[in-house]
Amino acid sequence: MNSISDQEALRYHSEGRPGKIGIEPTKPGRTQHDLSLAYSPGVAAPARAIAADPADVYRYTNKGNLVAVLSNGSAVLGLGNIGPLAAKPVMEGKSMLFKRFAGIDAFDIEIDEHNPEAFIRMAKALAPTFGGINLEDIKAPECFEIDRRLREELDIPVIHDDQHGTAIIVSAAVINGARIAGKNIGKLRIVINGAGAAAIACARMFVSLGIPREQIVLCDSRGAVTRYRDDLNPLKREFATSRRLADLGEALHGADLFLGLSKADVLTAEMIRTMADHPIVLALANPDPEIAYDTAMRSRPDIIFATGRSDYPNQVNNVLGFPFLFRGALDVRATQIGETMKLAAAHALAELARQPVPESVLRAYGLNELSFGRDYLIPKPLDPRLLPVVAVAVARAAVESGVARRPIDDWEAYVEELRRLNPM
Repeated sequence: MNSISDQEALRYHSEGRPGKIGIEPTKPGRTQHDLSLAYSPGVAAPARAIAADPADVYRYTNKGNLVAVLSNGSAVLGLGNIGPLAAKPVMEGKSMLFKRFAGIDAFDIEIDEHNPEAFIRMAKALAPTFGGINLEDIKAPECFEIDRRLREELDIPVIHDDQHGTAIIVSAAVINGARIAGKNIGKLRIVINGAGAAAIACARMFVSLGIPREQIVLCDSRGAVTRYRDDLNPLKREFATSRRLADLGEALHGADLFLGLSKADVLTAEMIRTMADHPIVLALANPDPEIAYDTAMRSRPDIIFATGRSDYPNQVNNVLGFPFLFRGALDVRATQIGETMKLAAAHALAELARQPVPESVLRAYGLNELSFGRDYLIPKPLDPRLLPVVAVAVARAAVESGVARRPIDDWEAYVEELRRLNPM
C-alpha cells in the first residue's frame, strides 16, 4: 500500500464538495407535477397510509434502506476520546462504506453526550427515521449498556460495530486458522490481550463457537485477569480465569491463539515461541500491531499471522462484516441482529475464503494467484461475492431464528437481486 500523507488526506476530504457523503433524490422533481407528488399535496397520501398502518413506512419511505451511524467520539480507533466533531470524518467514512459495499444509505449522527442514559434516550428518539442503527466508537464500559439497552428496547437491528462487527470477522479468522493448523476449534486455548468492548465481544462469540469459557484467558494493562484480583468490573469477571497467571507471557505458554486488541509492541517473538504448534496470532492493534509483521514472521516458521492493516496479508477489517450484516437484516426487516445471525456471517466469511478466488479480485489487488492458506485466512474487502454470500447467510439466519418480519420466499431471486445491486 502506498503511504498516504496528511496533506493528501486533507485535500481528499476538502477539495470540491467537503466531506465524503451527500444526498440525492430518488424520484423525479423537474416539473410542477413532480413537485406536487413529492411534497404538497401528494405527500399527504403516503402520510395518511402510514398513519393507518405504520408498517407502510417501509413501502413509502427509505426507512428500510437507511442506517444511522451514531457516535459520541469517545473511543475513536487509534485516536481516543476526540469528541463528536473530530469523529465526524470517521463516521462519514463509515457511511460511505455502507453505500460503497452494500448500497445502503447511511447518515452519520455525532451526539455530544457521554451519559449513557441520555445517549440511549436520544438514539431511541431518532429510531423512527431509520431501518437500523450502527453504534460506533463509544468507549467502554458505557458502550455495553448503550448497546444492550438499544438492542432490547428497539424493534430495528442495532449493533455496536466495535464489539459485534469485530467479533464476527475475528471469528471467521479463528475458524479458518484452526482449520489450517489442523486443530479442533473447541479445544483451542486462547489468550486475549485487551479487555475492552471488542475483547469481551470476541470472547463471548468464541463461547458461541463452542470454545469453553475456561480455555479463554484475558489480559489487561495489569496482567492476567484472574479470579484472585479485586479490581475487576463485572465484564472482566465474566472471563476471569481460575488459573494463577501473572502476565501475558505466562498466559501464552502452550496457547494455540493470541488475539491482540490492545496496543503496539506488547507481544514478543520469545512469547510466540512458547505457544503451541502452528500458533494463530491475530495482532489487531492499529495502526501498529502488538508485534511488527516482520518480527512475528521471523519468530517461527509455523505461525499463522494476521493484523488489522491492509498492507500485510490477512487483514482483519470490519468492512467485511457490517455492510453485509445490515443488508441481510434490512432486507428481511429483522427486529434485531442476534447471535445466530452473527455466527452465520462468520461462517459465511470463513467458507468464502475457502473457495477459488475470482480474477476480478486478483486484478483489484495486483496478484497473480491467491488461495486459502496461511496468507489468506479471510476474504479480501473488494471481493464482489461478499454481498450475496454474507447478506444471504444473515437473512436466512434471521428467518430461521424468527426475527424476520418479511421472510424471503425465493432465495435464488434474492441472490440475483443482490448481484445486480452489487456496487463493486
